[in-house]
Amino acid sequence: MDIGKSISPCFPPRAVQPQLKLMAAVVSLLSLPARAPPPSLTFVTRCTTAPSTITRLSRQPASAPILLTHEEPKTNPIKSSSCELHCRHFESCSGCTHEYNLHQPPILDEAIRFFKSTGVSNFTFDTCRLWGWRCRAKLAVRGSSMKPLIGLYEEGTHNVVDIPECKAHHPSINAAVDLLKQGMAELNIEPYDEDEGTGELRYVQMAVTTYNTSLPASERYKNGKVQVALVWNDRSENSTSFAKLNALATYMWRKGGPRRELHLIHSVWANFQTSTSNVIFGNRWRHLLGESDFWEHVGGIDVSIAPSSFGQANTRAFDSLLRKLQKYVPYGASVVDLYAGAGVIGLSLAATRKCRSVKCVEVNKEAKHSFEKTASRLQIDEESSISWHQADTSKEPHTWLLGSDVVVVDPPRKGLDPSLLGALQSVAFMKRNSSEKKVKMEKRPWVLRERETSVQTNGQMAQDEAPSLPQTLIYISCGWDSFKKDCKSLLSSKAWELTKVHGFNFFPGTQRSLSLPSLSLYIYIFMFPLLIGILRSWLCSREALE
Repeated sequence: MDIGKSISPCFPPRAVQPQLKLMAAVVSLLSLPARAPPPSLTFVTRCTTAPSTITRLSRQPASAPILLTHEEPKTNPIKSSSCELHCRHFESCSGCTHEYNLHQPPILDEAIRFFKSTGVSNFTFDTCRLWGWRCRAKLAVRGSSMKPLIGLYEEGTHNVVDIPECKAHHPSINAAVDLLKQGMAELNIEPYDEDEGTGELRYVQMAVTTYNTSLPASERYKNGKVQVALVWNDRSENSTSFAKLNALATYMWRKGGPRRELHLIHSVWANFQTSTSNVIFGNRWRHLLGESDFWEHVGGIDVSIAPSSFGQANTRAFDSLLRKLQKYVPYGASVVDLYAGAGVIGLSLAATRKCRSVKCVEVNKEAKHSFEKTASRLQIDEESSISWHQADTSKEPHTWLLGSDVVVVDPPRKGLDPSLLGALQSVAFMKRNSSEKKVKMEKRPWVLRERETSVQTNGQMAQDEAPSLPQTLIYISCGWDSFKKDCKSLLSSKAWELTKVHGFNFFPGTQRSLSLPSLSLYIYIFMFPLLIGILRSWLCSREALE
């Protein structure tokens, strides 16, 4: 899911405890058949395997070349021996499930077979960065003040495994965790005891920003700074323990802030949580030290990310995916981004493809603030219209599809809502509904409407234009199984045809359960250039008769 969506618990319930195992990402393109071509559709899904099928691959398999296309392997293959994890935490940490052939995730063969069964043989796969790729991590804090354990749960337990030298983490995250441990020991900060409900520090979220225009582009990633979010076991900053929390934040800022030779810490935030559930974050946040705004540059735009927002863990892979996706959106298109979060995908398309209209639709109202900040930095034409709407896409989904050339969907792990799936299947038979609700586009920028559920900048809707129908659909999903189900349904409707697939290795060395929210990304694009013209003629003739 996109930046700005609510964060789900990273750590599973004690009774179930499936471990978070991430996977690779895929992008696929769809185009219509030679005959009556269907509308275009793009899918982005995040793939994984069920907890019961996760296995740890500790035995090194036979060497295999990196796969760039299904039929044409790369002529200069990567050796398997050069793609080993080499992590001393592998045997005890639940984060990674295989330590060899990081460039070829286990689900890759299944994906190739599935896409081949749909007629797609030109599958391409980008291995992306294999080590130090994770720029966002939520870690449990247990143990004692003198010997804190900061890491993930051991598989099948709630015992935290300390992972100070995690190979997946951006090096700045490991450095910030080490600094945090020093502060806890010096200030006698007690880790949380979930059996007793006591202690002070429950979790920590580390997020790396590589946005630093003062450095050459080649040096920005390795010099990333860390936004630290401390999850404190108390109700608010008015509690008696807040002095210790503030002292810990000050310690980290003094030791890792801008006055140090190595400027490591970007900012320090506090989140207050007293729930006994497995939900990591509470509802109350407070900025303590450092910069209040956290920026990253992906997909050709500057993106604002709040600590409470969902953010992609693999910044570089996400950037690669966005840039690939942009190539399949026509210049000047009208785009609707459903399940949009803070609208990063939609805003990226608005900036790079000069879209005449972009509507971002998201049910979580907390995403609006990040959308506003990101959109404020865009340089777009005055004729372009960009808006964010708090709405449930499962209700009257056709109202969002009509008038859009490109539809982007980023549903939760369960896949598309049945009503939206049905609307996409019948997109060719839609007709203009005169009673359709029209969102009035104001000339003034940043007009808040409908009790502040929407925000818009620039542009004015042409009220007399007949609405277009989608020609391209971009689908982003959190589950491999749910994607396959939705894909088969769309293909069976005869309105869509899958023609090309691009893969991205979002989470090297890992897999994630299909029932969990964070995943690898896939893009699938369906196109139907001829059907649009046919539909418009058919609709016009029907309206003339009526």
